[in-house]
Amino acid sequence: MEVLKEKVEEEEEAEREEAAKRGKKMMRPVEMWREEPPMMQEMLRDLEKKLSEIEIVIPEQPSIITKDTIDISKLPLSYQSNTLKEEHLLEVADNFARQYSHLCPDRVPLFLHPLNECGVPKFVSTTIRPTLMPYPELYNWDSCAQFVSDFLSMVPLPDPLQPPSHLYSSTTVLKHQKGNCFDFSTLLCSMLIGAGYDAYCVNGYGSQDLCHMDLTRDVCPLTMKHKEVVQEEEKVPPKKYTIKPPRDLNSRFEQEQEMKKQEELQGEEERLLATEKKAKTDPLHGLRVHSWVLVLSGKREVPESFYIDPFTARSYSTQDDHFLGIESLWNHKNYWVNMQDCWNGCKDLVFDLGDPVRWEYLLLGTDKAPLSVAEEEDDAMNDDDNDDVENLGKEDEDKSFDMPSSWVEQIEISPEAFETRCPNGKKVIQYKRAKLEKWAPYLNSNGLVCRLTTYEDLECTMTLEIKEWFQNREDTLQLRHINKSTGLNIDYFKPGHPQALRVHAYKSMQPEMDRVMEFYETARVDGLIKREETPKTMTEYYRGRSDFLSYRHVDFGDRVKKLALNSAESNPRPMVKITERFSRNPEKPADEDVAERVFLIPEERTQLRYHCRDDHITASRREFLRRTEVDSKGNKIIMTPDMCINFEVEPVEHTKKLLYQYEAMMKLKNEEKLSRHQAWESELEVLEILKLREEEEGAHTLTISIYDTKRNEKSKEYREAMEHVMHEEHLRQVEAQLDYLAPFLAPFPPGEKLTHWQAVQVRDECLSDFKQRLIDKANLIQARFEKETQELQKQQQWYQENQVTLTAVFRMRILEQRLNRGEYLALEEKLTRTHAWGVLESFVMTPHGPRQSCQEQEPAHGLPLCSLQPARTVPWGARPHCHTTFLPARCSLPSQTFL
Repeated sequence: MEVLKEKVEEEEEAEREEAAKRGKKMMRPVEMWREEPPMMQEMLRDLEKKLSEIEIVIPEQPSIITKDTIDISKLPLSYQSNTLKEEHLLEVADNFARQYSHLCPDRVPLFLHPLNECGVPKFVSTTIRPTLMPYPELYNWDSCAQFVSDFLSMVPLPDPLQPPSHLYSSTTVLKHQKGNCFDFSTLLCSMLIGAGYDAYCVNGYGSQDLCHMDLTRDVCPLTMKHKEVVQEEEKVPPKKYTIKPPRDLNSRFEQEQEMKKQEELQGEEERLLATEKKAKTDPLHGLRVHSWVLVLSGKREVPESFYIDPFTARSYSTQDDHFLGIESLWNHKNYWVNMQDCWNGCKDLVFDLGDPVRWEYLLLGTDKAPLSVAEEEDDAMNDDDNDDVENLGKEDEDKSFDMPSSWVEQIEISPEAFETRCPNGKKVIQYKRAKLEKWAPYLNSNGLVCRLTTYEDLECTMTLEIKEWFQNREDTLQLRHINKSTGLNIDYFKPGHPQALRVHAYKSMQPEMDRVMEFYETARVDGLIKREETPKTMTEYYRGRSDFLSYRHVDFGDRVKKLALNSAESNPRPMVKITERFSRNPEKPADEDVAERVFLIPEERTQLRYHCRDDHITASRREFLRRTEVDSKGNKIIMTPDMCINFEVEPVEHTKKLLYQYEAMMKLKNEEKLSRHQAWESELEVLEILKLREEEEGAHTLTISIYDTKRNEKSKEYREAMEHVMHEEHLRQVEAQLDYLAPFLAPFPPGEKLTHWQAVQVRDECLSDFKQRLIDKANLIQARFEKETQELQKQQQWYQENQVTLTAVFRMRILEQRLNRGEYLALEEKLTRTHAWGVLESFVMTPHGPRQSCQEQEPAHGLPLCSLQPARTVPWGARPHCHTTFLPARCSLPSQTFL
């Protein structure tokens, strides 16, 4: 690297010397102006003034993350300080760097502990936070790399010759959606390690196109055609009697000329690229710092090690020319320095991290990649003679230092961010003769998420074709391919279209034009696979039909009536010929199984061709000539032998009879009517599909999942309605719990008014239950009172001697007050005097009419209603205790009046 720097400095110095020599020989512009005439000087001044008025717009570069854009106060404590273990690690790293610079003075300083967003030095390995994302799409390396490439915006390094001074956490990078190559690599490496890959961040040198994310010289991956692997068939020895293949009628001369033309175009393009490359020679070639991800073989069934460029999400071989050297690499466990020579780029590097000669590691005792197989075999042969080495290894293990855990918080990607991906929902990538545009779902009203535009020239001015990808379309449209040179449009649909449409190729949406429609045959009753239409013909292909029909071709003639608007419904095209083909029916003999039938409608002829037997080379044929059933006088025409022409491989006697031929001809006549009707229905279906496609393109409605609560308005309204109902139910239950008459109204039918005697019964039960509860409470209080009295008698002398606080006496007074409170009488008085009992009496009906007061009526036992008195002694458990959990209220009395 130092040699390259010296060469660059020498070239720059030579250029400065040449410029100085030219400056001595050439006059300055001011001196030239002075020698020009006054008229020329004025013209030059006007030109200078006009040029100074021109404003040059400099393209905006994506802003770099700075301290001003980050609120440090909201960051965790691990971001703002180091633990004791991290401080120890930084001391170890500084010691390692000093030894490294002493032993390798010609090497650049190591990238060990840059500053984070809080200005705190952090070791690069602790910045990696292995995380397995909860999305199945991010389980493989290609999808992870594509997500990082789409989600983040590239920010170039401040100094292309040095690593950055700051390395931010992946959480901050995800929040701001921008970063340099080191930020990209750190995030991608964290995701890959979490997914189970053996991934490493690399600090090295790359080409100018790689560092600047310049893809204008690369071919877009979506334009590359996958090569079909053709399996070589086993050569079969030629037979003596075989049918010669048909001669190839293609012109070899035309093929050779086409190949020459393609070679000339390719050569011209290569020359243009070579001249452009020479004109754009990078003076910093081999010195530009870049970071990428290395994935070693072994884990996740990776067969071979490879590189991943985080900017473009493309994978490269370790022998690729874009990668010019490696200084160091690291993961979340250790840090390795490359001790191999990179004069030939990265082509000769050996990624055996367990070899200390090629890779110098920082920490001892961490997991390292094993040595190569050959070295392992050599070590196995000398195990018996290396006891001292084993003891030395044990001593090193005792001095090992474990890598501290990552200081970065858990990497989280919200579903909204995962769905949006691109910054602001859009991203544009320029390739060689192509432009790729990406949008977030639901950003465009027509569901467009991706568009690939290919051009004929390198300047990208002449459009060749356009491919558009859609998502969440109600018409299930998935891809649209537009060829600008031929004007052909091809629409591809996912399963679920109302007409089971799969592919629709057309040049115009007008009916009776050139078009091809393909269908999902499993979603159709008739088993239609494909329909090809031209202004004069219509061809249909079928599969899996019960009548074994596989092909139908209809030829149309010119319309007799010429209307302003011609269609299959108002003015159908006359059918001239219908050709139908059938698959083999194993239940019929081959001589009776029709393979092809042709209806010549104007000529009133029908031609039949039957299937060929396995042991025959010819097939039977039959042709019927239909005539009018009656002549001009109205007499019926008799079937004659000349109306049926037969060719049978093995003649049968019954097929020669006129009755058999007549029945076969009548049957074919009915089948011809059916075929013509089905062809007419196919024309109507084409018109219906075209009309439906026009409506779908005009509306381009998008579908929203029921699980998408933010976009699905119906689901949102239903959820809000359910929450409102649940809230009302909760309030009703709370009110029901406060109604102490609810348990006593439960036996009565809900919604019915109570009679006088039912209301009296409810009142008696309520008072009786409350009385029993008071008695139970009094018994409990009496028992506690006696217990406290005994305790008082036992400890009275001790209390007098020690003069303690009279806690027991205080308790006895409280219990005595609660016994004399008289809650039962208070409730009875409330039920008698309050307005609630009056309301209850207002709708109580008796056999003699409404009662005005409950005191005027006496119960059956002859005692007044309000004469109930609490008993002094009631045995414990004489009546079951009344629980406080009440049933829903069934009476229209307001519960608030009893409180």
